[in-house]
Amino acid sequence: MSEPVKFEFADAAGEIAREAGALLREYYKRGVATEYKGDVDLVTEADRASEKLITERLQAVFPGHGIFGEEGTRQQLGAEYRWYIDPLDGTTNFAHGFPYFCVSMGLERRPAGLAENEDGAIVAAVIYEPLRDEIFQAELGKGARRNGEPMHVSRTAQMQESLIATGFPSVKRHESPNIHFYQQITLRTHGVRRAGAAAVDLAYVACGRLEGFWEFNLNPWDTAAGALLVTEAGGKITRFDGSKFRLDSREVLATNGLITDELQHVFEEMFAGRGLAPIPTPAEFRERRQ
Repeated sequence: MSEPVKFEFADAAGEIAREAGALLREYYKRGVATEYKGDVDLVTEADRASEKLITERLQAVFPGHGIFGEEGTRQQLGAEYRWYIDPLDGTTNFAHGFPYFCVSMGLERRPAGLAENEDGAIVAAVIYEPLRDEIFQAELGKGARRNGEPMHVSRTAQMQESLIATGFPSVKRHESPNIHFYQQITLRTHGVRRAGAAAVDLAYVACGRLEGFWEFNLNPWDTAAGALLVTEAGGKITRFDGSKFRLDSREVLATNGLITDELQHVFEEMFAGRGLAPIPTPAEFRERRQ
């Protein structure tokens, strides 16, 4: 059997992610105090310690690379290569002892002359789940792997047979329309999961555990790694209307590629105010169950 193609960046970044994950496991075991960086947006000492470790390791291994971290690290942003780091995606889960969180690292290559409002190419990705000791890696044009083995998106071709994931914002939830999409997509699929870590959800689309994922108002550190994992595993990532996904899109629709058209049609209908099912009363619901 042939040896797997070496990942120039993702192999080294994978070692850093594992080290950061080990640090998170220790914090998770003993528990951490939480703080708020907004009205309801949590941050812990584990987030900051993980970002510090990742930053130091990246500086040592890739000294010419820039770093853009969720917890405030901004270094060498004019460099050709820029890492988008989420040192602990799923902080609320982590703080409550809910075992669904990860380290996420995505690398963008930005050639000389590229305007700041233009995207470069995401060329490497690592997502590591410390409690499962499961690592997802990809490099542009080289495919995607889970724990060193090739991974591919699901072959499920119909939305009604699909399992989908989504997420909700931590702030101003009353202003988010997503609960309406949650209801409608739940009615049209095997189910919708809302586990609270977008990067893990994207990794699960890439490895075939989910057929799709959508969410409003994400950030580059949430999506940079997962976007490449999905596409290198054979899937598709766009905005809700099918237009090109960008790091600053603030919306993401990732699928196995086979249910994209169906999901986009639901979004089109919903935004137009069509296809909204009425909510049954408890009595009507009981009657339908009989």
